[in-house]
Amino acid sequence: MTVSMTGFAARKGQGAGYTWAWDIRSVNGKGLDLRLRLPDWIDGLELALRSELSRALQRGNVSLSLKASRDGLAEGAETLRLNPATLSAVLSALAQIEDAAMAAGVTLAQPTSADVLAARGVLDTTSSDSDATPIRTALLADLPGLLSDFQAMRASEGAALNSVIAAQLDKITDLTGQADAEAKARRDAAPATLRDALAKVLANAEGVDETRLAQELALIAVKNDVTEELDRLRAHIDAARILLSEAGQVGRKFDFLMQEFMREANTLCSKSQSLGLTRIGLDVKTLIDQMREQVQNVE
Repeated sequence: MTVSMTGFAARKGQGAGYTWAWDIRSVNGKGLDLRLRLPDWIDGLELALRSELSRALQRGNVSLSLKASRDGLAEGAETLRLNPATLSAVLSALAQIEDAAMAAGVTLAQPTSADVLAARGVLDTTSSDSDATPIRTALLADLPGLLSDFQAMRASEGAALNSVIAAQLDKITDLTGQADAEAKARRDAAPATLRDALAKVLANAEGVDETRLAQELALIAVKNDVTEELDRLRAHIDAARILLSEAGQVGRKFDFLMQEFMREANTLCSKSQSLGLTRIGLDVKTLIDQMREQVQNVE
């Protein structure tokens, strides 16, 4: 069944003395683009998550965020810890700035302690435990549940996409049948049209090789024949229906197939030579454009 690249899931968990909340969402994309927002104090978590997500997903722009806090602490109220190395670097940088300003004759306002604390990395909102292994293990054990919910939504969205694309294929099938009927009616009238055209040319021209002229008119008739285009459209419709029934990632194949659909529709319009066939060809192109928009969401 078709899987959509659009999805969302949220999950809360608890373990190893912590409480956490996951949030994962995705939209369509040409490849797999993972964007993670994680607590930086859980060593090794990002690498493990990227590995698991890459195994479970093939395409889409995926954003995953995680918030974790100690049990008994409100979210965002984790233990604050001063980072001595970063503080020293910030103070040293401030001293250099003040020296340069004085040398240039520029007076600067003295930074406050709040200014210093606001510098990135001076304060860490981390666990007081140095070993993050227990929380990392608990989070990775909870991840399959989040991915299961996420994949279920993508599958649900994919089922809706499947229905929409199938309905569009039905309409293209109907239009192809109409085009075939229109082409046959035009083909039945072609001999009489060619004879009339030949008679008019011969009546207004002298020294024309009738055999050569007849050959040229016949060649024009062959060039205007749309049988092959209609046959290829039917083949593309069959191929699209097969893709809709396949499991796995079929989005890239669908992308290519849409190009082939449009190529035949364009040729059909260029060779139509009748208002009825042109109208049908334009309707087919409109449907293909609509279907291509839906296909952009297929994984």
